[in-house]
Amino acid sequence: MNNIRKYNNGSLLTHQQNGDKTQIDKYSTIDSSEAIRVEPSFNQERSNKAFDSYSNNYTHDTHDKEEIKRLTWKRDTRILPLVCLFYLFSFLDRVNIGNAKLAGIIEDTNMTENEFNDALSIFFVGYILFEIPANVILNKLGPRIWMSIMMATWGTIMMLMGAVKTGPQLIVARCFLGVAEAGLVPAIIFYISKWYTKREQARRVAIFYGVSTCAGAFGGILAYGLMLLDGVQGLDGWQWIFIIEAIPTLVLSIVCLFTLPEFPETTSFLSEHERKTVMDMISQDNGQYNNSGENVATFSKKQFLAVFKDWKTYLFSLAAICIIASVYSVSMFLPTIIHGLGFTALNAQAMSSIPWSIACIFTILNGISADKHGERGIHVVIGILSSMLGFILLISLKHVAGLFFATILTATGMYSALGVFIPWIANNFTGTTKRSVAIAAINSLGNCGGVIAGQLYRADDAPYYIHGHAACLGFQGGAVICAIILKLAFLRANKKRENMTQEERYKKIEKDNELCDKHPDFRYIS
Repeated sequence: MNNIRKYNNGSLLTHQQNGDKTQIDKYSTIDSSEAIRVEPSFNQERSNKAFDSYSNNYTHDTHDKEEIKRLTWKRDTRILPLVCLFYLFSFLDRVNIGNAKLAGIIEDTNMTENEFNDALSIFFVGYILFEIPANVILNKLGPRIWMSIMMATWGTIMMLMGAVKTGPQLIVARCFLGVAEAGLVPAIIFYISKWYTKREQARRVAIFYGVSTCAGAFGGILAYGLMLLDGVQGLDGWQWIFIIEAIPTLVLSIVCLFTLPEFPETTSFLSEHERKTVMDMISQDNGQYNNSGENVATFSKKQFLAVFKDWKTYLFSLAAICIIASVYSVSMFLPTIIHGLGFTALNAQAMSSIPWSIACIFTILNGISADKHGERGIHVVIGILSSMLGFILLISLKHVAGLFFATILTATGMYSALGVFIPWIANNFTGTTKRSVAIAAINSLGNCGGVIAGQLYRADDAPYYIHGHAACLGFQGGAVICAIILKLAFLRANKKRENMTQEERYKKIEKDNELCDKHPDFRYIS
């Protein structure tokens, strides 16, 4: 059956889901009993809430709300715990180097401070280079097999890091760790975008980013305990940190292989009816009309190249660099920063768990609010401004209590912004290949901020690290500017598409068979 959208001027735009042509018929009289009448989804009043059309119409008109509620619960209980655990231990394995520093890795391996900072930065070189190829492989192998391979690989590397004897050995190991972990975050973001509508994505991405802050809390407490094993079996405390924290990752690689659902169209944990319902939901939400690019299941070279011709890719990437530089700086150096406030190395490990625990709560709340209000840009900006206030306090205060509060404010603001920023990327690209590659490309370019992060906090600046805090403050200011420009640009683009005549729409649609997010009916989420 054709989907027929009735526009304000009374003409009908007919999209044939199974055909090869998009037809516009101004004159035909179509019996209403044979047509699916859809209220105009994109008018002036609802431009910024276009992606809410599924939530408001689809569940009411097509499926029983209780059925959708049960299906949502079924998706959440099967998918979210797994991806949250994957990212929790991924993040723990990449930032536990900060805990290892306090446990004495620099002294025991006779490395220099510069070599240690190089080991922090080199992780992101491999990470940057392999994110795009990793997401291409994801579409070939599927999420279950590919994520299992990644976790088994980086878990093995993490365990072997317990055997390093010199600075150069640690640098090489961290480089390979970055290569192994490169595909996980873009894979999870793309995976969630295939399972959930835009209205559902922000809170779920915020949940798994919120859980990642638990890696800081859990990692600090765990490192506190593992440092007490110093000397057991002839191993130093930092060696136990690498070895013990690698074990859950290796176990999860096996769990993933047998329990993670594939994409909705091929998964076996849903019934045929449930699978069709999910696919209908995602189809309508993504704009599964011809020329949208969502119908192209195989790799599309045209969509791949379109990513790098799209202005959004570069502005999102610039914003990501600014946000990630600060996020990883604080993530890797927070135990050291707290140690500089006067706490012992052992107590600093435990105290670092407090800012992360509070950040987890606010990250999830910000994501829920972003979905509830159908908004992204303001939620990102508010989070960043909070972290900027934290950095200002870190620079200006000298009292321990005030400085510790500033670390809480900084961690909370950064992560609550990041939890909404990441789904904002996925929300504004469509086309199967384009969205997958865009997520990977922006994450890849954004992780250049991780390379910078490893160089911001220098031993010479201890104990207050004014230069590092000032650099992070500047990066956060840049992120605010980018977020505001993105929001205003999306609002302007939506308004321009709303004012298009039917003839302009027709010409646009006829010109390209894979318009993706350039399709006249697509609306950006601002």
